[in-house]
Amino acid sequence: MSTRHDVLKGSWKQLRGQLKEWWGELTEDDVIRIDGQRDKLIGALQMRYGWTRDRAEMEIDRRLLEYANAQKEPMR
Repeated sequence: MSTRHDVLKGSWKQLRGQLKEWWGELTEDDVIRIDGQRDKLIGALQMRYGWTRDRAEMEIDRRLLEYANAQKEPMR
């Protein structure tokens, strides 16, 4: 299991609202259906944005990496 998958599944409750900020075309129903599953998020992004699977995976990886790095930063 990849680290990115761990971030998605392990932080799902916190990420639910973040997903809609990142990708405003996702509906609440999409978020409920995705339920922390990477493949379902990929499919939803492909459907809502018309992206290829590779593009959707790149976008997810980028956002989750940014999210994970932000969680590691010390509070100011």
